[in-house]
Amino acid sequence: MLRLRTSAEEESCCEISQLRQAVLQNDDRLLDEMLCQEVYKKVINCRGGWGVAGTPLHAAVSKGHFSCLQVLLGHGALVDCVDVKAQTPLFAAVRGKYLDCVLALLGAGANPNGNASNNCSPVLTAAREGDVEILKQLLKRGAEVNSRSKVLLWTSSARVSSGPLYLAAVYGHMECFELLLLYGADPDYNCTDAKLLSSIKQPKTVLEMCLRHGCGVEYIQLLIDFGANVYLPTLIIEKSTKQNEAVELLLQERGNPKALTSQCRLSVRRYLKKIDKIQCIDQLDMPTSLINFLQHRLVPVTLL
Repeated sequence: MLRLRTSAEEESCCEISQLRQAVLQNDDRLLDEMLCQEVYKKVINCRGGWGVAGTPLHAAVSKGHFSCLQVLLGHGALVDCVDVKAQTPLFAAVRGKYLDCVLALLGAGANPNGNASNNCSPVLTAAREGDVEILKQLLKRGAEVNSRSKVLLWTSSARVSSGPLYLAAVYGHMECFELLLLYGADPDYNCTDAKLLSSIKQPKTVLEMCLRHGCGVEYIQLLIDFGANVYLPTLIIEKSTKQNEAVELLLQERGNPKALTSQCRLSVRRYLKKIDKIQCIDQLDMPTSLINFLQHRLVPVTLL
């Protein structure tokens, strides 16, 4: 929700504007000198001026001005302050694809999920933009891999939850799609909010939406490998070469029970996700071959 400026912000518009100008000019030395003065330091977390949505920290990360970001954090800027849309500086850094700023904010303790009042999240934005490295850093620090969006999308005459897995698929970002599954994304609805799902008359699975959007067979195979329910989709789709191949793969899977080893892997991964340890698989005290198996890594066989 929009928030009216406080009286302190009204009275300090001049100082806030000057701080913002130094940031936009990427003048970290001037910014540091200004913040050594109490008159500027007291407005470091304020928004001010008509049309100004965020704080000086928002301005710094929105332009990728890393040195100014460091100065602001060094002088006590709040890492999770919000703009008028409840977007944190981390959200702005992810949207701008500034990896160095993302790492600095996360290192300073930024919430990887952004602010709960915002309809979107850093993970959703990274998945939509296909920025796999930023997405990886967010997930490594515990960002929610299932839907945080409060918005439902209308697509192909179907109402669906706009989760990160869905966005990665429809925008064709295979690396992000696989990464989300590795970090425990729900392969069916990519949403664990029962209230949100119940508001949809006939919720569509990620698998069904991949079929509807003509995603490649590799997307369908990944969903199958990560335990998607292959009996959920209703196979009423338009005909195309890609879809025919995908449907053939799906029907083949329906007719063949999953191997016991695959079932075991899925069970272990589900438990690790439940105890919030799925990002720690590589650190488990077990043989490398088992870790590779849990992480769906194909290790080439060495011929003797």
